[in-house]
Amino acid sequence: MTEKKSKFLIPALGLGAIVLGSIAAYIYLKGPSGDASGAWESAKIVPDEALMATYITTDPQAWAKLEKFGTPEARQLLGKGLEDFNQNMLKQGGISYEQDLKPWVGGVMLAVLPPSSGTEAQLRAPSSPKKVSRRRTSEPNILLVVGIKDKLAALNFANKLKSQKEVKSQEIEYKGEKIIETTNKGSSTYTAVLNNTYVVFAPNQKPIEYAIDTFKGEPSFTTKEGAKDLLAKGAKLQNTVAQIYLPDYASSIQQLVASNPRTAQLPPQTLAQLKQVKSMVAGVGIDDAGVRMKAIATLDPQLTKFQYKNTPGKIISRFPGDTIALISGEGINRWWSAMVEQSKDYPEFNQAVNLVRSQLQQFNIDLDKDIFSWMNGEFGIAAIPANQGLLAEVGFGGAFVFNTSDRKTAESTLSKLDKIVQQQPVNVAQTNVGGKNVTQWQVPGQGALLSHGWLDSNTVFLAIGNSVAESVASDQGKSLDQSENFKTITGSLAQPNGGYFYLDMNKTLSLINRFATRRQPIPPEANAILGSIHGVGMAANSPNKSTSEVELLLALKTK
Repeated sequence: MTEKKSKFLIPALGLGAIVLGSIAAYIYLKGPSGDASGAWESAKIVPDEALMATYITTDPQAWAKLEKFGTPEARQLLGKGLEDFNQNMLKQGGISYEQDLKPWVGGVMLAVLPPSSGTEAQLRAPSSPKKVSRRRTSEPNILLVVGIKDKLAALNFANKLKSQKEVKSQEIEYKGEKIIETTNKGSSTYTAVLNNTYVVFAPNQKPIEYAIDTFKGEPSFTTKEGAKDLLAKGAKLQNTVAQIYLPDYASSIQQLVASNPRTAQLPPQTLAQLKQVKSMVAGVGIDDAGVRMKAIATLDPQLTKFQYKNTPGKIISRFPGDTIALISGEGINRWWSAMVEQSKDYPEFNQAVNLVRSQLQQFNIDLDKDIFSWMNGEFGIAAIPANQGLLAEVGFGGAFVFNTSDRKTAESTLSKLDKIVQQQPVNVAQTNVGGKNVTQWQVPGQGALLSHGWLDSNTVFLAIGNSVAESVASDQGKSLDQSENFKTITGSLAQPNGGYFYLDMNKTLSLINRFATRRQPIPPEANAILGSIHGVGMAANSPNKSTSEVELLLALKTK
């Protein structure tokens, strides 16, 4: 993206205001409110060629929920950031967001259109619903559609900008509509007002012309295949503040990459992977738990190699309540099989897999059979506090828990690993931890490095660090699924699901500060932001083979 495009917003607003100031009469004073429902109407002005569109609500009530969150330090930092932003706008153009823009800006849609040449675009054929292909340059076109929710406030803003000497403008007639070219401090922006309700902005003239074509009846983004459903259904979030729509996911990504001269072209194998996703909608919402993000992808079931299956989630109870982070799911063996199948199209990855296979075969271990085949049930991988032994200075260790229906193969694999380790200066000893028989790899004079054993007839665990083994093997204290932290951070995620990602930010921040040195301490700003986050929770699931969903919650601390 050029610097010209990245900095066109402020002069664009100035241009739109000047046009608004020339309007002598109003059909009505109130327009789009700026809430999430305005996405559909805004999309009617976006050409159907658009690769993607993003809608951001400006409804104060939607954003007001953020006021209940944050530590005093984070709120102070945010307040300073907003103040600096406002001061920068005042310096650049004498504009105050709160006084000049907020009263009239009613919802913003940002659309990315394919690149086009600087020459006149070819007109669409009247008998065809599609546009004739245009010649393209290296960069996509940007089109901004801004709703006017209060025309009187917009007029006042226009009058303010018209008095600025550094703003110069000229009118261009196009199909009965006025396009205003505004030059401010050497940067040009193009704007038009449509139906006294929307202002369209762009750093080039062509996107404005395309928007006018659409406004006058040419196909819009709402008629693009797949876009109608995305706009209607959205990401299914409460109190949505922003959404992004990609009705033709693979083609959009391919064109965006192709239009960037600094990015290598996608190989055929990657394009084939992209085609597994037909369309995608993603959104951001603010609810009582914090900031929630969700993405819903429509898949091609004939191309999809792997599907998340819902898990019972019982594996969570195998981890202690003070767990720092966790990844859980089911069917590692299925994931591995899908990855191996796809690796056939990636020579470098396939070569790496074969190299690992050959190295393990030297120890009589089959990568596919001995390592992955028996991992066919639920699994959990976690970081757990460790204050003893080898990991005392680090502060945490790792735990791996697997449910399996093939205990015989799992035991055989662990036995092979024990024999390999015995060839090193490491003792392999049997002990009892939490009432369970456990095998330990003990480093002389330093304690256990790794432990493994069975929690029941079909649940095996491996733990790095002796204290971690005790935490997992013993039944003392609350389990993770009973902890308030875990409930708060993951309790509102969609259920059932294919597994969790869980992060306790309080414990994580403590570890980060532990490793920060006096010479390189964590910046106060970063510490304030991280300190306002209670934790991160994420879950993925596939309601059917044609749909995949990912939901992430940034759980925030309340005042």
